[in-house]
Amino acid sequence: MPGLLSWISGYFNRADTTTPTSALGNGFFSKGGSSSKAEAHSPLAEALRQHLFCWLLDTRPQTLGANLENAEATIEAMAKRLRAGELSELPRQPMSLPMLMSALSDDTTTRQDLGNIILRDPALTDQLLKIANSPFFRPDKNDIETVDQAILMLGMNGIRSVVSAALMRPMMSSRDSEETTFTDRAWRWGMASARAAETVARLQGKDASIYFMAGLLPALAYITLYREAHRLVPAGADGTLVKLKPATLHQILVRYQWPVARLIARTWGLSDNYQGLLHGPENPRSHENSALIDGIIIATREVLRQARQRNLAEEDLPALVHLSKQDVTRVQAALKPMLEDTKNTPAAHD
Repeated sequence: MPGLLSWISGYFNRADTTTPTSALGNGFFSKGGSSSKAEAHSPLAEALRQHLFCWLLDTRPQTLGANLENAEATIEAMAKRLRAGELSELPRQPMSLPMLMSALSDDTTTRQDLGNIILRDPALTDQLLKIANSPFFRPDKNDIETVDQAILMLGMNGIRSVVSAALMRPMMSSRDSEETTFTDRAWRWGMASARAAETVARLQGKDASIYFMAGLLPALAYITLYREAHRLVPAGADGTLVKLKPATLHQILVRYQWPVARLIARTWGLSDNYQGLLHGPENPRSHENSALIDGIIIATREVLRQARQRNLAEEDLPALVHLSKQDVTRVQAALKPMLEDTKNTPAAHD
């Protein structure tokens, strides 16, 4: 299992794709950058990370930590694909993304201008209305029936997040029954992480416009890696997917999640601001960019709580984030409606 602070540092280090990510004393837990405090808090982060992966991979802790002696070849094969830039499952840039990002970043864009751009893409229009009417976004119980109505009800900030989710949802939907559990849970976790990161950024007075999509990228990276990993093993005799062992998948996801998230951002031509968020400790202003990681930590705990999984104790949460208890409560309040309306996950494993 990766070393101290691997869960948090793994999110932000530019990892060599042949080894697990690990960085001591990066300050994300310690608030003041103290290595000793970071070490004191690391067991909490390690436990939360393990709980998340047990849920995502639908397995038990003892299975997640199984011997990797026979898995290194698969893990190295993934590293080679990353180094060569040969990920078959790397999502392509959504066709409407450049125009939409340009419009949403332009203060002169009107509601009609944005609506016209969206309506040019029937598939995006349909997906956007589905997302806008989902528990993640709908401000009340009234259906949103048109794009113009969605923009009016949600506002330009709200519709920006809906657009991000609508663009990414098709890539994160299950392709078959074998991956349904993983993709559904990764999507739910990603949406919660996105909302939490956006909320934290807003509480901290930051420009929250990029935090929602940035919060979704880790989940998309997980799904990309999950699918790519299964390409590394031959199909069964009847052509069905042969599932990798949870311990192998766990290592692949932990080691390569952020290299893949950064690769997606580059491939899609996202601004340098995204790369800055995804390179936390390498950025000299990394502490100022803690909204993303704080959002992910809070979202992880809240998703696991609603799914009735093993979890971090409520009183331990403030030790892992750069937020006051009052702001932690505000972020939890922002997540509560969307998670309560979407909870349908079985109870934790024994």
